Amino acid sequence: MIEKIKDPICGMEIDTTKAIKLTQDGLIYYFCNESCRQKFLKQSSTEKFAIFESKTMYTCPMHPEIKQDKPGDCPKCGMRLEQKAAPAGEEDNKETRMITRKFWIGLILTVPIFLLALGEMIQALSLKAFVSSDLSRWLQFILATPVVLWAGNIFFVKTWKSVLNKSLNMFTLIAMGVGAAYGFSAIAILFPNIFPESLKQHGEIGLYFEAAAVITVLVLIGQLLEAKARNRTGQAIKALLGLAAKVAHRIRDGKEEDVAIDQIQKGDLLRVRPGEKVPLDGIITEGKSTIDESMISGEPVPVTKIEGDRVIGATVNQTGAFVMRTEKIGSETLLSQIVKMVADAQRSRAPIQKLADQVSGYFVPIVLGCAVAAFIIWSIIGPAPALAYALISAISVLIIACPCALGLATPMSIMVGVGKGAQSGILIKNAEAIEKCERVTHVLTDKTGTLTAGRPQVTTIITANGWDEKSLLSIAASIEQNSEHPLARSVVDYAKERGYKLASVDNFQSITGGGVKGKVNGKAVLLGKQKFIEDNGISLLDELKNKSEELQGKAATIVWVAVDGQIVGILGISDPIKRTTPEAIRVLHKMGLKVVMLTGDNEKTARAIAKELGITDVYAGLEPKDKQEIVKKLRSEGAKVMMAGDGINDAPALAEAEVGVAMGTGTDVAIESAGITLVKGDLNGIVKALRLSRGVMRNIRQNLFFAFIYNALGIPIAAGILYPFLGLLLNPMIAGAAMSFSSVSVIGNSLRLRKLKL
Repeated sequence: MIEKIKDPICGMEIDTTKAIKLTQDGLIYYFCNESCRQKFLKQSSTEKFAIFESKTMYTCPMHPEIKQDKPGDCPKCGMRLEQKAAPAGEEDNKETRMITRKFWIGLILTVPIFLLALGEMIQALSLKAFVSSDLSRWLQFILATPVVLWAGNIFFVKTWKSVLNKSLNMFTLIAMGVGAAYGFSAIAILFPNIFPESLKQHGEIGLYFEAAAVITVLVLIGQLLEAKARNRTGQAIKALLGLAAKVAHRIRDGKEEDVAIDQIQKGDLLRVRPGEKVPLDGIITEGKSTIDESMISGEPVPVTKIEGDRVIGATVNQTGAFVMRTEKIGSETLLSQIVKMVADAQRSRAPIQKLADQVSGYFVPIVLGCAVAAFIIWSIIGPAPALAYALISAISVLIIACPCALGLATPMSIMVGVGKGAQSGILIKNAEAIEKCERVTHVLTDKTGTLTAGRPQVTTIITANGWDEKSLLSIAASIEQNSEHPLARSVVDYAKERGYKLASVDNFQSITGGGVKGKVNGKAVLLGKQKFIEDNGISLLDELKNKSEELQGKAATIVWVAVDGQIVGILGISDPIKRTTPEAIRVLHKMGLKVVMLTGDNEKTARAIAKELGITDVYAGLEPKDKQEIVKKLRSEGAKVMMAGDGINDAPALAEAEVGVAMGTGTDVAIESAGITLVKGDLNGIVKALRLSRGVMRNIRQNLFFAFIYNALGIPIAAGILYPFLGLLLNPMIAGAAMSFSSVSVIGNSLRLRKLKL
């Protein structure tokens, strides 16, 4: 099929086989004439790259530096190029259907070839009573020709491209082995008299049509399984894309209308009813509900959301209706970012891939040398007919040495592992992060928003005699509703959640660094720090003062409340430890990792949190540069550092660490600086990420073992090393089966990662 593409300069549609081709910086360009090529060369690198960024790109999973804006095969390894930043789609399905068709037709034609050849080798299965020897040989030729030249033509095309690109690959070996077996046999049928008598057995030249056909079908099985496996690795992205809502209920000018998602703009108000998907990312402005975020975070427990809370597009609203203000649309949404990160990571390369690349670079020439050596040795010292034995050995070496399993070992594990991570709320930026994650020795974590919820909450209420909790909270929340301080917000939210009514405030004043005061229902109210209350001439109750000191020792901030000159109670406000943090810290310690807390908070609060969690190493009162310096210091001492954080102040340390882990609830700059992002935003995600990295790297090593062991054992056996001792010479068909089985082993082993328990 002729592939068409547009010239990037003039836009003319051209035939790629006749176009002027230019490879630059790993990118492939096609031009209709030399003039367009020259104009293109004068453009800047940014302008050149922009041409490709605006088009659908295809890249090789084994060689990501290969990029082009049309489907095709990798010029280095011959593998089918995959669409970049997109799940397996129509192009992949088209390839799968094509290979499937070739496989089944090839199999139907190969079965009779195999039976005819088997009858000649095993007398008990001979078909000579029905088919003469001459007819059998001609039938094998007729049936094998479409199998090799039509069903197997994809291997010969890839081989020709590998020769043109001076990059011999696994298809080079396949085509040479199959071509030699078929070519030799075809010449023996068409021109039998040109062969010397030394090659003949019982007056006839030995044929290898069955080997050529069976090998072709076996390789097609491997290619088909590989294509289907690549489609399955795209299911994680497909599933994520399928989560997105298609329609939203927009509120405009007091009226509600149903509009398509792509028509929603930032700032639009959207109503979300029970049972519906949240359309886009935004903030609740009215109402409250519980939302099932498991499809993105992997956590099954619904999350309660109230006014001011963020909601994520594609999650499912459960119990209540609410109105939200849209903050992110299109590619800005978390779902879109997840899809992009997963797609990019699946096509990235782990450093361990360099080992396979280095081996592959020398592998093909070495195998060709082994095949030639086997042929020469057998032709000189082999038994009669020596040339027949020599040919069998050479063909077997070429076929069994196919390095496709070696090439698939790393990319398959990475693709499946990244998809598994995405389904569990672990977004991996690149394969390098997976490999580095496995070697981590120290986990450094910020406190606020990482170990703790990152949102102050009222955790303790202690009232003076004559006052109850409801009365105290109603007055405190009433005066705090006019303050913009984060602690004030927590008091107001706490009261609203319990349905307490708030009164209006007169003569409101906010004293910086102290507190607030005003009149509520005609009563003079003061609320703030202990010193602020004392400076206003109000005496503290000893009992409450003792309770205050006790709570401060537990990392709580104390707010005093006075009414008409008398203390009426205190509120303990703290940033509570996330429910999942203690267990995650315990598991990290069990995994042999050193956990270190880094925080900008004061020493007393940090120590209190660390003591509760069992963290012994604490650095408090830090600035962003201090966190980065601590990471540098630990790395200089040989530690492999993972840094977890969620704020802008964590970004330098995240970038400095071997592995940066950003909380999905955090800032964009933190997420951009990290190699791994946790959608849920708690330490359990770190535990899962570490288990995932260890599982993926273990899987890669298993795959490399499969690939190396097949070749290490297979090549000598195929060359005939066992013949002098056991009289065993490997048939090319068995070599083809072993080669395909090595690829199937790698693919099957990689797909096991989908069931990895995190």
